Amino acid sequence: MSPHDETADPLQPHSHEPNPAPPSNDSSFELVGSNGRSQTITVHDLQQLPKTSIGNCFIVSTGHGTSGPFTFTGVTLLNFATHFCGDTWEELEVVSADGFGNRVFAHELHQPDPAGPILLAYEMNGRLLTREQGLVRMIVPSERDDALRQVKWVGEIKVVRGGGEIRP
Repeated sequence: MSPHDETADPLQPHSHEPNPAPPSNDSSFELVGSNGRSQTITVHDLQQLPKTSIGNCFIVSTGHGTSGPFTFTGVTLLNFATHFCGDTWEELEVVSADGFGNRVFAHELHQPDPAGPILLAYEMNGRLLTREQGLVRMIVPSERDDALRQVKWVGEIKVVRGGGEIRP
């Protein structure tokens, strides 16, 4: 397979085993720039950015079915990336603390689905997410029937293409 074949990419939508227990109690995650520099991001850091709420969202979990609808609140992935990485990045890898991940391209964030923008959520229905609920999870509002894009327990966001120099 060629390196550009989506079936060879472990971060393209794929099935995975459900993990009902949090991989750790640590609520922070690492933002890694294309230059290798990293910065620890906390929920408090996310709360300093513009807040966005998206209703009628569902949690779609492998092996657990679909639950919701919920209203998730957090920061759009676009606002997060623009704030911390500027405008030169092209691609992000969002990976959970248990190793499940997803690749997100800048064009997806600049032209969001009508269901809503991709969100780094830290609240559900007006309450902070618990560690068991994901604490920080990537919500993809357009996803309704599989668990292939949503990332629970965000552990790392990595800039893999583009400038992506992390700003303090």
